[in-house]
Amino acid sequence: MKIYRHFIDGMPWYLAKYYWWAYLWSKSVWFFDHQPIINAILFFQYQKLMQATLSRFKGASKDSVLQLTCVYGSLTPNLSQVLGSKALHITDAANIQLQLASSKCHSSALLPTRMNAEQLGYKDNTFNTIILFFLLHEMPHEARVNTISECMRVLDPNGSLIITEYAPLPKHHWLYQFPLFRCILTTLEPFLVSFWHEDLEQTLKQHAATHGKDISCVSQQKIFHDFYRVSEYKVAPKRC
Repeated sequence: MKIYRHFIDGMPWYLAKYYWWAYLWSKSVWFFDHQPIINAILFFQYQKLMQATLSRFKGASKDSVLQLTCVYGSLTPNLSQVLGSKALHITDAANIQLQLASSKCHSSALLPTRMNAEQLGYKDNTFNTIILFFLLHEMPHEARVNTISECMRVLDPNGSLIITEYAPLPKHHWLYQFPLFRCILTTLEPFLVSFWHEDLEQTLKQHAATHGKDISCVSQQKIFHDFYRVSEYKVAPKRC
């Protein structure tokens, strides 16, 4: 019997099949949520990535904020600290991840909910700001598109979307040009290749339009020689 079947329990199929070892197994959750491990996975760029994310968040509206899926490290406590007494909604498909996030944020203003990012239970235009931190590259194309569509649906017509992710195909980066590294990375991240080739801004625009909105990138910071990027998008009502 394949190990991942023990972790399905209402999970998205790709999360259980390809990432059970990273996000769903209790021993791995303990292991990966250590700062040296997180730093190593992101080639010691975690602090730069988190600070770039927080910098954009500090300038965004904080009336109603959603962090879409949990992440290892100190991002969630930092977001909560910036918000103070205001609520931070955090949604993930895995209870074990929600429990971990809650254990790091000793605040009644943290509101964890278990949902699939492809089918959010929130009403239209609920949030002023949504943060996606290394989520989209871990999804197959269809799930990625569904998640983007849901973000556009629940994001206020004057809201902000902050996405911290891999940059487009880094064919000139020294890491990408090293075949062994490329093989290891794309084996561990089976949907990264399709994400590298995704026209993210075009996909955002397409699904924003579906929900009667326009979206545009207002800032983008490239990190680690354009291997990663932190992007801030602003949403507006669609012009007639």
